[in-house]
Amino acid sequence: MIKFSLVCHEGHEFEAWFRSGAAYEAQSARAQVACPHCGSHTVDKAIMAPAVAKRTEAVPASGPRTQPTQQQYRFLRRLRDEIHAKTEYVGGRFAEEARKIHFNEAEQRGIYGEATADEGKDLAEDGIPFLPVPRLPEDLN
Repeated sequence: MIKFSLVCHEGHEFEAWFRSGAAYEAQSARAQVACPHCGSHTVDKAIMAPAVAKRTEAVPASGPRTQPTQQQYRFLRRLRDEIHAKTEYVGGRFAEEARKIHFNEAEQRGIYGEATADEGKDLAEDGIPFLPVPRLPEDLN
């Protein structure tokens, strides 16, 4: 079995599995491959990134979707613990407080808290440095 990334003439991208490359070509020639979004039978293969693995270990092609390793979890836990120990928690006021600190309207200090994606984008556009830290599984309990 092989998975192809496909795109229709309307620009819709999707994936589909085929028994082989030849099976895809045969089905496509018979107009048996259709876009699930618009139903178009004018479908081509999209550019795909192949999975390249070292000899000693397989590296999944999915990149960010892979599960973090235990070493990465340990690093993130140490980072989180250090942040909590050395900075002030400001909760949902993070973006507001970061902006005040950046523009010297509040005391210079390290802070952490929560911000929406839009608030993070606005901070970045304003040149205000911050570091998003992913939540760990135990943080979600």
